[in-house]
Amino acid sequence: MFCLPLTLSMSDNADSIETISPTDAWSLMQTDPGVTLIDVRSDMEFLMIGHPRGAVNVPWIDAPDWVVNEHFVANVRKALLGKVSAKGRSSSPLLLICRSGNRSSDAAEVLLREGLTDVRIIASGFEGPLDDDHHRNTVAGWRFEGLPWEQC
Repeated sequence: MFCLPLTLSMSDNADSIETISPTDAWSLMQTDPGVTLIDVRSDMEFLMIGHPRGAVNVPWIDAPDWVVNEHFVANVRKALLGKVSAKGRSSSPLLLICRSGNRSSDAAEVLLREGLTDVRIIASGFEGPLDDDHHRNTVAGWRFEGLPWEQC
């Protein structure tokens, strides 16, 4: 099995990755048809927990091995094919979302290293951080903000 070379020295690019709020991400998606929203969570999370309306699932890691998806960058590039930005830019915004923001950050780091530009992370992810009672969706995130989502 092949794994991406993940000696992830995340500190170099992590500070340069733009974070966007869930509400700003949804607004951008409504005004710019070139925006692509990639949900980097596992297939089961995407299907069973739900996902933002319009998201494309490209898992960063997934069952059964829970290792980095060796085809992640190629699959993201495929998802970007045919996107035309309403603003006439040469690259369209790429938004990443996961459960709470950690996997999105790791994925964004690799995408930037592989030459993609205008990569943004959706702050607090789909479910947000744990609250004091260890529950999600109560503090922040896509669902907390009441943004459109669907479940299979």
